[in-house]
Amino acid sequence: MPEIRRLPEELVNRIAAGEVVERPASALKELTENAIDAGARSIAVRLASGGLDLIEVTDDGCGMSPAEIALALERHATSKLPDERIEQVATLGFRGEALPSIASVARLTIESRPGAGAEGWRRVVDHGAVTEDAPAALPPGTRIRVERLFGKVPARRKFLRTPRSEYAACLDVVRRLAMARPDIGFVLEHDGRKTLAVQAGEELAARVSRIVARELSEDGVVIDAQRENARLTGLAGLPTFNRGVADHQYLFVNGRPVKDRLLVGAVRGAYADMLARDRHAVLALFLDLPPEDVDVNVHPAKTEVRFRDPAFVRGFIVGALRQALEAAGQRSAQTPSASGMANWQVEPASATPKAPSLQALFAREHSMPQARVGESAAPWRGLERDLIEPSARVEARGETTDDGPTDFPLGAARAQIAQTYIVAEADDGLVIVDQHAAHERLVLERLRAAGAGDAVARSQALLMPEVVELDEPACDRLEERAEELAKLGLAIERFGPAAMLVRAVPSVLGRSNAEALVRDIADDLARHGDALLLGEKLDLVLATMACHGSVRAGRSLSVAEMNALLREMERTPRSGQCNHGRPTWVKLAHEDIEKLFGRK
Repeated sequence: MPEIRRLPEELVNRIAAGEVVERPASALKELTENAIDAGARSIAVRLASGGLDLIEVTDDGCGMSPAEIALALERHATSKLPDERIEQVATLGFRGEALPSIASVARLTIESRPGAGAEGWRRVVDHGAVTEDAPAALPPGTRIRVERLFGKVPARRKFLRTPRSEYAACLDVVRRLAMARPDIGFVLEHDGRKTLAVQAGEELAARVSRIVARELSEDGVVIDAQRENARLTGLAGLPTFNRGVADHQYLFVNGRPVKDRLLVGAVRGAYADMLARDRHAVLALFLDLPPEDVDVNVHPAKTEVRFRDPAFVRGFIVGALRQALEAAGQRSAQTPSASGMANWQVEPASATPKAPSLQALFAREHSMPQARVGESAAPWRGLERDLIEPSARVEARGETTDDGPTDFPLGAARAQIAQTYIVAEADDGLVIVDQHAAHERLVLERLRAAGAGDAVARSQALLMPEVVELDEPACDRLEERAEELAKLGLAIERFGPAAMLVRAVPSVLGRSNAEALVRDIADDLARHGDALLLGEKLDLVLATMACHGSVRAGRSLSVAEMNALLREMERTPRSGQCNHGRPTWVKLAHEDIEKLFGRK
């Protein structure tokens, strides 16, 4: 058996550095968090070569005396815990853990001055060895320099990425911490160029929109919810303001930036019926809980946390987000893009002019997701009778085309283009509506509202029950949810090991394809597995039903039917986007139209 021996202190620090200091961004995070914990009101960061050659963090916090500097460079020494109750930690970092670890793999210089009447001091540690300990001249606060990270550990240095990639990671760290503390000013300089500068004392929403995306101030909703001892604040983008990757989701717990799977899943659940599967919401959420309800020490870098009651946290986040998005009403990130407007302004040079495509109005920089498979199926017929008011149905028979009032938010219908888009005139501009996207949202909200009614009244029995063949796991998942599906009007039962029998479908869906509906629901349940709560799974089912039961593109509508659709949109929450995150309508203001013709 090999001999058991105690490792040298230098090697222990290098092993610890491997857990805490993975790359320059990891060291920068620890140093910046220390500056925040020191009570700084202004933090300046300088980087060279993405932090590979230099990381410098300067703050105007409380500073440290020479004895405190020496103690901070020892392992397991910290100013963050007033007693032994580690679960009560309310600060971001552990100074005694990060500094000796960084000093063991780089040249670390600490300069600090605790107050105006005190003396400044400098201590230099080069890869674990103290090389300088002397007075220093500097204003009150602390300045820490990290040079040649992993300079004497080539095995670690060669696994670092390019300076550009390392800088991107460092920028992300500073952005997250700057969002978490709008009361602190931050400046980031890279290779002599200032890349980020925010002033202290900003409002949270202003700081978030400044850092994440300026459009978020207009295309987002403010979150401020309270439940028991938990509070959720922040800024969440409208579903139509989305991205193809999830790197614009910033999550914080008690002021600490985290990348937690439970929180990410809660965000995905809240937007489940409003975004396509390959699109992601843009938001910054700040969750505040009592310290004893969250464990922040489950990860060395403290980027993951563990909640005492994860179901409560998830339900709280999902409910708060949905309530805020529903309160947004018909709002949508639907302003035509500059490229779309340019398509209207340029006259074709060819001999046969070609009209610009109306779809250009929907082309935003965060591109529109693709429609769900099956949206090009044969036109659905008959569902509009459930949508149109009785008076509108009478008017439809006469096919009246009177002007009608235009003082509604979405105006009065004037025409239908390509049997897909409704053109309406409002008092303040021209409104264009995607009839399928709009009706899909309306059907979903009707299905939700019908959830408290009588299932029998909402079910339409099939003349001949339909057999749907699936694999056995899919049948198992559907069988587990059969009772909940029956409450929604979809009656199914097991028909052998690998088949389901469909006896009834929701009456609101009309003549829908029962087989395609059941297959899509099975796919939704398989994709999200047990990660979603039952209510969220049922929302996915409703979204799938709505897609199958809505008016398709290519369906000719009368003027009365178009107006009925517009009025229903105005009464329906979240009608500004369909279930896949696409905008349901766009508006050309009078000023935009005047610009097209050179009047302005």
